[in-house]
Amino acid sequence: MNEEKCNVLPKEQKNNNSCKELALKDINAFVKARFTEVKKSNKIKELVSFQSTNKFFIMVRSQEELKILGRIVASNNKSNLPEILSEYEKHLNIVLMLCPTVKTHSNVLMHIFGFFSNEFSDLEKNKFLELQDNYKKGKSTIGATLAEIHPMTYRFNKTYLANQSYFLLYANQEEESIFKILDKK
Repeated sequence: MNEEKCNVLPKEQKNNNSCKELALKDINAFVKARFTEVKKSNKIKELVSFQSTNKFFIMVRSQEELKILGRIVASNNKSNLPEILSEYEKHLNIVLMLCPTVKTHSNVLMHIFGFFSNEFSDLEKNKFLELQDNYKKGKSTIGATLAEIHPMTYRFNKTYLANQSYFLLYANQEEESIFKILDKK
């Protein structure tokens, strides 16, 4: 895998020191380390939790592999755990070799939008879609976009989304968080 090919930041943002997003190798190392913990635990519930927590991380790389990994986890009654973990790791490594793109990030953003769409006001829907559009047009990074969206997971009590590693791994950690905003009041 060539990291240069995986870099989806617009040219003007690539050399911007204020952009504090994790490098692809750091993201992959984090996910591998978490999976190593799952293997050491040797518990199916840990694998189920890993799959659930990393759903959008996997989706941004490959929807096809997301389905395969989901089937592997669901097969826990049909195989023994070492076989399941081995097969899962094989497909996780495929995922880690794939590069997220503007298109795949935009797709994940729309999945995230689906969690909120019934609860958003028209103004909030427009703001969310504006954030996505700015990202697609290269006016914003995925990190900055996610940093604005992530506080919504708490506001609307979307614990499933709040627990997604996708936000942790791709959000710009230097952006204003809901906690920083509330501290200013």
